[in-house]
Amino acid sequence: MARLHITGGSALTGTVKISGAKNAAVAMIPAALLTEAPVRIDNLPDIKDIRVLVEILKYLGVKVIWQSPSALAIDPSSLNRWQPPYDLVKMLRASYYFLGALVGRYGRAEVPVPGGCDLGPRPIDQHIKGLAALGADVNVEHGLIKVEAKKLKGTNIYLDVVSVGATINIMLAATRAEGKTVIENAAKEPEIVDVANFLNAMGAKIRGAGTDVIRITGVDNLGPVTHTVIPDRIEAGTYMIAAAATGGDVVLQDVIPKHLDPITAKLREMEIEVEEAGDKIRVLGNTYPAAADIKTFPYPGFPTDLQSLSMVLLTQAEGNSVITENVFENRFKHVDELKRMGAKIKVEGRTALIEGRTRLTGAPVKACDLRAGAAFIIAGLIAEGETVISDINHIYRGYEKICEKMAALGAQIKEIE
Repeated sequence: MARLHITGGSALTGTVKISGAKNAAVAMIPAALLTEAPVRIDNLPDIKDIRVLVEILKYLGVKVIWQSPSALAIDPSSLNRWQPPYDLVKMLRASYYFLGALVGRYGRAEVPVPGGCDLGPRPIDQHIKGLAALGADVNVEHGLIKVEAKKLKGTNIYLDVVSVGATINIMLAATRAEGKTVIENAAKEPEIVDVANFLNAMGAKIRGAGTDVIRITGVDNLGPVTHTVIPDRIEAGTYMIAAAATGGDVVLQDVIPKHLDPITAKLREMEIEVEEAGDKIRVLGNTYPAAADIKTFPYPGFPTDLQSLSMVLLTQAEGNSVITENVFENRFKHVDELKRMGAKIKVEGRTALIEGRTRLTGAPVKACDLRAGAAFIIAGLIAEGETVISDINHIYRGYEKICEKMAALGAQIKEIE
């Protein structure tokens, strides 16, 4: 089993190109099944989750061709199955998007209960509620989510909790439903806007994406499309925090600065310099950033996906800091591993208290989920000695060529079997 070996002490400097947004791309690939016309998606990140989704498409009979490392051509006309295999579905959470896409196109879907990172209870009840409201019969039995509908019909749906996955899944199914659908209390993430733009370019009629009310008028057919995925704001935030934590000077290329406002604002609050220019952001680290309080919320709040990484940064801050996790109730699993490296953190329910100016030392740690793995990389960069990270497959699920990109910025990082 491969591990990452990191020797700390180097400030990151240089330029890094940001890849396409994972959380948009993993929805677009299943969404391609809503049409029978050719689909091309550009700026896909070269990550494990994307490769798994492509294998699922092949299993379903879909013809796929990689036209470049980041461009995928999909011919959905050969689709001949509606049940993705468990062995592939268990690898990623986003496999639930096949529910909305397949029932929209086929009128039926059977998808094993999805896998992915263990971040505590993440029920798919809002997905089921939305599909049932559109007229589908939904049953969960023997580890399968079975959805069937003779004809989906538009309706008003109010989400009990703000959910990116449920918002997109309902949007997919409603695109091919009869009549008008209104999703209230919808999630507002930029990735949802990107998926809506992708569908609209195919001929869908979706308005309001990016607000808490999305209106969809169903269409009978969707046409061909070529679409470029937006930059990944979480990957961008990762390199921003890494630059800040190491006292570095890093320029991020191919970003949308507006999408990064929550991170930029918090870094500036910590007295870290952030400069914006067009599609570039420059971060200049500070030896001892100011302490801060961080509360995670759905977009446009501070992203939960950057909570563990921010915690590493706060161990170096001047003073004590507080992080409150408001999105996932079980997203402090990384804390015990950070303590192995010398971090002084106390968890009380959904709140973590972080002591600043803490000396971290290299240690063996285990990546318990995708973003925690990235947090351990940053911890390794600022720790004394060598840090060895195991279970790195989690990291490769969401970060394209992270070792190569970090090494190009001066990090002493390598993968060793």
